[in-house]
Amino acid sequence: MRFISRLYIALSLSLSVSTWAAAQAKPRARDLGVPFEGTPGRLNAITDVPGIEVGQVTLISGNGPLVVGKGPVRTGVTTIHPRGKGSQDPVFAGFATLNGNGEVTGIQWVKESGFLWGPIMLTNTLSVGLVRDATIEWTMKQGWSDWLSALPVVAENWDSPLNDIDGFHVQKRDVFAALDGAKGGPVAEGNVGAGTGTICHEFKCGIGTASRVLDPAAGGFTVGVLVQANQGARDRLSIAGVPVGQEITDLLPCYSTPPAGAGDSACVRQKGQRPPGSGSIVVVIATNAPLVAHQLDRLARHAVLAVGRVGGLGEDDSGDMFLAFSTANPGAAVDTGLARLTMLPNHRINPLFEATVQATEEAIVNAMVAAETMTGANGFRVYALPHDRLMAALKKYGRGR
Repeated sequence: MRFISRLYIALSLSLSVSTWAAAQAKPRARDLGVPFEGTPGRLNAITDVPGIEVGQVTLISGNGPLVVGKGPVRTGVTTIHPRGKGSQDPVFAGFATLNGNGEVTGIQWVKESGFLWGPIMLTNTLSVGLVRDATIEWTMKQGWSDWLSALPVVAENWDSPLNDIDGFHVQKRDVFAALDGAKGGPVAEGNVGAGTGTICHEFKCGIGTASRVLDPAAGGFTVGVLVQANQGARDRLSIAGVPVGQEITDLLPCYSTPPAGAGDSACVRQKGQRPPGSGSIVVVIATNAPLVAHQLDRLARHAVLAVGRVGGLGEDDSGDMFLAFSTANPGAAVDTGLARLTMLPNHRINPLFEATVQATEEAIVNAMVAAETMTGANGFRVYALPHDRLMAALKKYGRGR
């Protein structure tokens, strides 16, 4: 029987209050003193938008040489229920890309209909098909009709070489556990769920989240963001406007095959590891502002600015996907003959654009700050962003405390 990490058990089976507390015991970027713009919500998470639930299953097992089908395993599943897992009420949604070398299933119907039907699923690239099929099965077991269940949204990042991605280690039970275990409240970040094996700016990365609350004069709405971050080259990494990637030029990903007692001295970069800048990012943006589909397309496009702020370029082999939805207008898809909607006028949308950029930027940095050094298949090692050196770099440029 393969080893399933304690983190997997905690997240997939209970997502208890104690687990959430443990997840938040790590400092986040804001706790370290990284200066961000805007006002976060109480949790500084996508779950600050009322009704949203997040579930995560983390699969970590094995060490040493890669044996396809046996590991090492460093992957998982993350799910977002826009109105909670008991709801079959769709939400208005929009979508955008920066570079399209990636997959989001079901997105054509989102773009065509203007609605998102069901949960959003995140996983690794080669598990998209299984997660899609398992999500359909799960929704039908909840009593959804087949036409509501048929086109689930599943997005992905490539998590090799840390993970034995060709081994198809995500199973149906993992998808069910993430969907059933979803909760409101704090969201675990870093090496968890679909971000277990991801890398950004050549540091260990993963799942990150943040939120912004608008001023009452701008409507007091909330914008929440969750990212599965796996993008960017080191030399372009910028945090709070500081060229952190140019200040921390060591601790690059490498293959570690040291003799006993040699530590990291034998950690070398070898031909065959992924090129700097390759990878992808998925950004999910939620709001309770009454936006309709075309406005959510516009909101999604603004996440690109945050990716660029941190140093992402959307390279040719990158899949940069941005999905936005609004929990306002419940029942808008119900056939009552004539739907009655509320909609924010376009000239009032600018504060939401700003909040999206701010929350997405912070979510990406939170993903890096929360992540821990990980060694995966064939001894491939990716280092965590060192907090002390991050803050020293910010202080050098007058941006840290």
